Amino acid sequence: MAKTKVFISYDYQHDRDMKNNLIKESRRPDSPFSINDVSLNERIPEWQQKAREAIYNCDVFVVLLRENTHQATGVLREVPMAMQLNRKRFQLREKGHNPKPIVNARIKSTHP
Repeated sequence: MAKTKVFISYDYQHDRDMKNNLIKESRRPDSPFSINDVSLNERIPEWQQKAREAIYNCDVFVVLLRENTHQATGVLREVPMAMQLNRKRFQLREKGHNPKPIVNARIKSTHP
């Protein structure tokens, strides 16, 4: 059975540990999803085009949600891309945290 391809959108400055934990989970043999880590830094001129291509090639778009995510400019640009490309979208937040949600991405609580 093919694994679900996931694109992760996250606050590059604050949430790499949460991203790395999710990637680690995706590498388990019984994981139903795979992640192609395309961590992009906004200082790279072509990052938006690379992000759009990666989102296009995914099945599901996931926002890793923490306290600063609602201010992360990369996340705020990637969510509309996922909407335009009609990708399934949702947000994961850490257990015990209650961050501000991102508009136009569904919320689902989980603990990585």
